[in-house]
Amino acid sequence: MSASPDDLLQVPLNDLHLALGARMVPFAGYAMPVQYPEGLMAEHKHTRSAAGLFDVSHMGQLRLVGPDAAAAFESLIPVDVIDLGVGKQRYGLLLNDAGGIIDDLMFVNRGTDIFVIVNGACKVGDIAHIQAKIGNRCQVIPMPERALLALQGPQAATALSRLAPGVEKLVFMTGGNFSVQTGERAIDVYLTRSGYTGEDGFEISVHASDTLALAQALLAQPEVKPIGLGARNSLRLEAGLPLYGNDVDTTTTPVEAGLQWAIQKVRRSGGARAGGFPGADKILAQLGGEPGSVTRKRVGLKALARVPVREHVELQNLAGERIGEVTSGLLGPTIDQPIAMGYVPPSHAALGSQVNAIVRGKPVQMEVVAMPFVPTNYFRG
Repeated sequence: MSASPDDLLQVPLNDLHLALGARMVPFAGYAMPVQYPEGLMAEHKHTRSAAGLFDVSHMGQLRLVGPDAAAAFESLIPVDVIDLGVGKQRYGLLLNDAGGIIDDLMFVNRGTDIFVIVNGACKVGDIAHIQAKIGNRCQVIPMPERALLALQGPQAATALSRLAPGVEKLVFMTGGNFSVQTGERAIDVYLTRSGYTGEDGFEISVHASDTLALAQALLAQPEVKPIGLGARNSLRLEAGLPLYGNDVDTTTTPVEAGLQWAIQKVRRSGGARAGGFPGADKILAQLGGEPGSVTRKRVGLKALARVPVREHVELQNLAGERIGEVTSGLLGPTIDQPIAMGYVPPSHAALGSQVNAIVRGKPVQMEVVAMPFVPTNYFRG
């Protein structure tokens, strides 16, 4: 059953979205813009060539405060939190006791706290989980008063630096406090040079009461246009980035999902703080290549015919036997080819392997390819 308008939570920019002609859809309990009048394809290409502004205020923001906060948080994720420098950001994975992914997230060491951003559809459960597990070791402070905007694209730094001089000095996965000039007044924000499109860009945490002024100031820049959830999805897929609930969930481990790069050596077998996170025995066995420990892997797929392949489509080997399923798929606007992600057994995960996707009862040949499908353009200095 779809939510009625009265059931949907409103984010600070909904009136602006409607004024800009956005088509609104229910998403994670919110009314969110899926696209604007120019359409998904134009929005996608504009973000790849200039700068797009995304309203992602449905995401969850929280602070972990106290001298034990880093060590406490490290007990929940297989990532090095303790050694993360001030102003540095990392990607993390909140795990259950079976090593499954409760959510993927971003976190920053801000010196006075660990600032965490979680997915909108998971935030209530995530915050409750974190509070239950480590609330006795540090303060877990939700931040419902904060909104989140993402400015993405190769001209994002040019546009934002006019309003917040100094942001251009940040490199990928770093952040800081900045003052953004909106013409009438300055707005204090915390931002990181990161995003979910594969392009250079920034994610900007701002008080909800300042969101409209900030968005209007950014949209007044000649490089910037508003972009909806539809293009956000196609951009992240081209960048090979998983979507929680589609490509990763509580049944997949980081190794199965191809996210083992996020687990630093210090948390692996032989590291100074090896293990100590939920599901560690299983995940460390998978990382060590223990026979039979990994039964499926997330792979990138390109269709060899011009037939879009969507999520939940069955994958078969060339003998017609079911071997897996597509978890995300569409026609990639940048490369103009059907691309997808899915899970297959290790025997079919090598680059160049051939599988068939069953679309409307007919096989569509696909090849396992490297991700990202489009090269990333993160600014590393």
